[in-house]
Amino acid sequence: VTGKSEQEFSTFHLKGIYFPKEGKWGDTPYRLAVGLEWITSFDNADKGIGIDADVLSPFTGIAFQVHKSLMLIPLVQHYMEYNGDNVEVTAGRLIGLWKLNNGYWGKLDAKAPYDWDSETTPASAEVQFGRMISPGFGLYVEGLVGVGDDRSYNWGAGLGFRFLY
Repeated sequence: VTGKSEQEFSTFHLKGIYFPKEGKWGDTPYRLAVGLEWITSFDNADKGIGIDADVLSPFTGIAFQVHKSLMLIPLVQHYMEYNGDNVEVTAGRLIGLWKLNNGYWGKLDAKAPYDWDSETTPASAEVQFGRMISPGFGLYVEGLVGVGDDRSYNWGAGLGFRFLY
């Protein structure tokens, strides 16, 4: 992080998630999740923004419905670049999804990554608030914060679209 600018876009993310299995663990419903995230850089690392790499990131986890309005999702995700600066990071994540009234939702995503090259743990957290406009389309805003001495950024904000099919 150079701190030169905080006024540029850093990356574009596209994430696909598939739920191949679901069932109950005791009385708790669960769904197995597998997916792939594609992250492409806007090449603004010279301004202090972004990772200056295009990344593919497979992940797997289990979504537990611990309450009718709360899903907890522990998962493991591995980030590896296919273009640009070297990225080799494995992250443990814990996601909480809250279903709110009238199509609104909240999300907390705590990430504890391990960077295999620098042997650091640049932890972060994301808070998201959104609304489904239709059964298949939603909008959200999010805030991001880096945690600890090895954080890769101080803070950030984002706007996103959610498509369900």
